[in-house]
Amino acid sequence: MNLAIVVPCYNEEAVLPNTIKSLVLVLQKLQCAQKIDEGLLLLVDDGCNDNTWDIIENATKQNENIWGLKLAHNVGHQNALTAGMLNAMEHADIMISIDADLQDDTAVMEEMVDKFHEGKDIVYGVRNDRKKDSFFKRTTAQMFYKVMAAFGVKTVYNHADYRLMSKRALQEFSKYQEINLYLRGVMPLIGYETDCVYYERKERVAGESKYPLKKMLALAWNGITSF
Repeated sequence: MNLAIVVPCYNEEAVLPNTIKSLVLVLQKLQCAQKIDEGLLLLVDDGCNDNTWDIIENATKQNENIWGLKLAHNVGHQNALTAGMLNAMEHADIMISIDADLQDDTAVMEEMVDKFHEGKDIVYGVRNDRKKDSFFKRTTAQMFYKVMAAFGVKTVYNHADYRLMSKRALQEFSKYQEINLYLRGVMPLIGYETDCVYYERKERVAGESKYPLKKMLALAWNGITSF
């Protein structure tokens, strides 16, 4: 049973060395616990213009279980993540997606894998609360979920793109031909057994957020118009 962790990266040179180290340790722990047979870390360079790709290349030379996928240019978080997921589908039985800043708690990955072994095909990582968000961000997020619910769109409240998916769930996802991707809206449409794990979101340890207000609004607009 092979697990691939997929990490979309955009100008993440400040955090990436620590991210790689942390995720390799997670894979080793899962192997030692005999919950997976092999672990793969797949880092997706989304048209970075800093030293991110150099860091990825060096990591792949030091560890054969670290792979790099370099996109021709910047295509955005949702497309970069999709590229990584579809690549992982060819090489792994389970895939976990997580952002490079590791604000999502890696400690619950083991719980995600446990739920997969219990028969779940999709396991959502869900924040316990939004206390660390600004008032503006917290309020607009709540408004967005209410708008989506009013339109009849199925979403998982306080879930971003931190999730486990089985190979067959990925195969079903690959049949979707969405252009303006909003993955959080697509995943609940796939079907199969799902579950959630809950965690406290951390602060970013270095670098800058790759989702400023403009990008957050664009993602929300994609979500609303696509569904």
